[in-house]
Amino acid sequence: MEPTPEQSPHHAYPDHWEADVVLRDGGTARIRPITTDDAERLVSFYEQVSDESKYYRFFAPYPRLSDRDVHRFTHHDYVDRVGLAVTIGGEFIGTVRYDRIDDTGRPASAPADEAEVAFLVQDAHQGRGVASALLEHIAAVARERGIRRFAAEVLPANNKMIKVFRDGGYTQRRSFEDGSVHLTLDLEPTEKSLAVQRGREQRAEARSVQRLLAPGSVAVIGTGRTPGGVGRTVLRNLLAAGYTGRTYAVNRAFDEGLATLDGVPAHRSLGEIDEQVDLAVIAVPAHRVPEAVADCGEHGVQGLVVLSAGYAERGAEGRELQRELVRQARSYGMRIIGPNAFGIINTAETVRLNASLAPESPARGRIGLFTQSGAIGIALLSGLHRRGAGLSSFISAGNRADVSGNDFLQYSFEDPDTDVALLYLESLGNPRKFTRLARRTAAVKPVVVVKGARHSGTNPPGHAVPVSRIPDTTVSALMRQAGVIRVDTVTEMVDAGLLLAGQPLPAGPRVAILGNSESLGLLTYDACLAEGLRPRPPIDLTTAASPQDFRDALAEALADGTCDAVIVTAIPWVGEDGEAETGDGQVLAEALTKAVAGGSAKPVAVVHVEIGGLAEALAAASSTAAPRPRTAAPRAASPEAGADRAAVTAPEATNDRAGTTAPATPAARTAPTAPGTATATPALGTPAAGTPADATADPETPPRPGRIPAYPAAERAVRALAEAVKYAQWRRQAAVPGKIPEFLDDTIDEAGAAALIEAQLASAPDPRGRPLSHDEARELLGRYGIDVRPTLPAPDPEAAVAAAARLGYPVALKTTAPHLRHRADLGGVRLDVADEEALRRAYGELTDLLGKPAELLPVVQAMAPRGVDTVVRASIDAAAGAILSFGLAGAPSELLGDTAHRLVPATDRDAAELIRSIRAAPVLFGWRGSAPVDTAALEELLLRLSRLVDDHPEVVSVALEPVVVAPQGLTVLGASVRLAPPPARSDVGPRRLPNY
Repeated sequence: MEPTPEQSPHHAYPDHWEADVVLRDGGTARIRPITTDDAERLVSFYEQVSDESKYYRFFAPYPRLSDRDVHRFTHHDYVDRVGLAVTIGGEFIGTVRYDRIDDTGRPASAPADEAEVAFLVQDAHQGRGVASALLEHIAAVARERGIRRFAAEVLPANNKMIKVFRDGGYTQRRSFEDGSVHLTLDLEPTEKSLAVQRGREQRAEARSVQRLLAPGSVAVIGTGRTPGGVGRTVLRNLLAAGYTGRTYAVNRAFDEGLATLDGVPAHRSLGEIDEQVDLAVIAVPAHRVPEAVADCGEHGVQGLVVLSAGYAERGAEGRELQRELVRQARSYGMRIIGPNAFGIINTAETVRLNASLAPESPARGRIGLFTQSGAIGIALLSGLHRRGAGLSSFISAGNRADVSGNDFLQYSFEDPDTDVALLYLESLGNPRKFTRLARRTAAVKPVVVVKGARHSGTNPPGHAVPVSRIPDTTVSALMRQAGVIRVDTVTEMVDAGLLLAGQPLPAGPRVAILGNSESLGLLTYDACLAEGLRPRPPIDLTTAASPQDFRDALAEALADGTCDAVIVTAIPWVGEDGEAETGDGQVLAEALTKAVAGGSAKPVAVVHVEIGGLAEALAAASSTAAPRPRTAAPRAASPEAGADRAAVTAPEATNDRAGTTAPATPAARTAPTAPGTATATPALGTPAAGTPADATADPETPPRPGRIPAYPAAERAVRALAEAVKYAQWRRQAAVPGKIPEFLDDTIDEAGAAALIEAQLASAPDPRGRPLSHDEARELLGRYGIDVRPTLPAPDPEAAVAAAARLGYPVALKTTAPHLRHRADLGGVRLDVADEEALRRAYGELTDLLGKPAELLPVVQAMAPRGVDTVVRASIDAAAGAILSFGLAGAPSELLGDTAHRLVPATDRDAAELIRSIRAAPVLFGWRGSAPVDTAALEELLLRLSRLVDDHPEVVSVALEPVVVAPQGLTVLGASVRLAPPPARSDVGPRRLPNY
């Protein structure tokens, strides 16, 4: 809403306070500042509040608001007096206001930093989390206006309001005065308040998706009168799936006498239906969608699936139509899947919903699937069905103007019917939130992602979200840090999903290979080495092996404590007459299934070549459809179990990329392991401490074997297993979280750095920011314990000699011109210059070779101890956030792209993993007989830089190059820093839905 002329021009209407929020029950509402135009809305709202709620608000009977009250509650300066309202359908359902006060409780202005706050929520909407959402938003507004504390007077009987304050997570003080409870809340966010906020966000957003996937009734708006068409197809699929709720066909063109269509009630509008409809599937042309949405909103529909096309995928005009669609739906408290969606599916026995264009509903299973593409959704559904896999839920979000992959993660996290979450994403609306949610979800169940549009640098048509400028390799590294299994193709997604949904996680990278083909076994062995696994020599059962031989060999491998997983390879065996027998897949499947049922819980995969019916028989023998028993949550690891810094070993100079061991973690559904080997990871579906599992089983109860996945090529099976190994290792490490060492606090001057940054930005008020000079950068970095070796300018030979005398020989002479910086290969650097004569000679050679001193900008610097040259960087991406990067200087990082990345803030584990995850890491650990360098000092440097950019978002770019890491200590030889006003962050502040 816009300000009226009555409002002060000095305090314009703060439209950035407007926000759409998801309430506790999954419905949406809008929070906005109250204006002078809201007088009638306020009066109407107050009339619908009970006398008891009015009494709690005013401490006395207060049946109606006077004109003076209405004026007071609708006229605000948005600084010392602020009022916010929660609206649904344009009408108030709750309000909050604060008035700034002084120490005596009288009205005041800044610098007074305390305000009195009061809430009022309509009785019909109490219990939906309205007051909690208002508290988050009014607290953020107050902090923005310089208010640090809220004071509130609450009657002792008003337990609901006391609970809102108590559960907010803010530091508070309470006293009883004059018959009321006096509360004081410190508004500075705390870890507890942030955890409370995110917990509420998770439950609300998960509930909003659950309402869409499990409606009690569905109306298909736009159902055709004749067979065919989108609406009629959806209606047919709903009926074919056996939807357990009530179904209605709606089309304003129906004849008045038409009572039913395909056996369900037919209506011309929702108003003709004599009960509330929970979900509406809209399949009408785009120009008629607003009318349908209004009809839904006015009749209490909870959510929409919009199949209609003609929105943002059509360009700027369509994008504005899409935004208006979202605004309209949210104004009624509804969430949207779509537009341009393919539909949704829920296979739960109590729901059996197929509100999609998929002609056949998938079998019930343990895989949740989210896709932003209808075509990819069709392909994934077909691929999973063909390979016998079942789904728990499916969402094809189309342009995903509202419900997104983040919402799906919120839902999958606590959905007891989902063991694995598969996501096909073409854009990330809020990457910071995605990585946060993915990390939490991946801690209890695998998250597998395919990212489309990786290299285009733009968003696909219809996706109006911020474009990230970071390379795809960086995106992949950040996903890995969050525990996401990032694969390149939808085929790999299906391959990984089948293994993860049907098999326990491997305890390590050791793989047993057995089968009746020596050649296929060798191919599998080579594939394992290429993926960083540790294969044992293949066991050749020969082509004469019978199904019983396979069963015996597999049982023996599962009982062997020196392997963590088994790959079975099989080709058609040859009969006595020399003919290949391809029809015995059923027999082999039964043999393998029995071996798995009687053995230890290790993952098993089958690679087969032209064995008819084997994959189908394996799927039928042990389907993902049946739920598996829950196991007890793993106990917390002891402090000794991997509590040292990161517990990461130095990589060896081998091709064994996965060859690290992790801290032992108690596990369920895993094989017994030999002493000294890594213990297994909890099986899928095993709730960790604090997860939403509500039931557990005896941990000693052996699990029912899951579906054994079958693959037509060794490379595909091995790649899926390798992803499971890496994910299991991440799970083990995530069980013992990293930390930020406390010693950093004693050597960091956060306030001093903030003062420097403020002064530098004030000296050059440019929204694009400014780079710091070498000396300015040294001073700022020094506040965080990062010592940059000084350089002295050398505009002529005499200045160079004077600089060297001041610094002490030996010195380095180097150019700092942008086109020559860090380019030792071009001859712009002279090292170990021992004396004045050598310095003058080097200066002459430099200028003769490369140009005049004014062009080269030479400097002199004291020599550093010999070591490995590295590069450490930190940067802010508008979409992804602050990123910490590391690599070796020169060709490894610049030419080969061998750079590792982590999100900020980085923990000690992140820092340790960062330097070990580049391919050239063995150079740091004594490769080919060289002395290992001081990686502990390097990790500390990474942590200090991470802390700097996390504490001060104005530091948008830092490059430390080169950082010479010696056997003892390190030296930062060059540093560049850029400051700018901090970019807006979408992952902090009060809860709000994004507006794309």
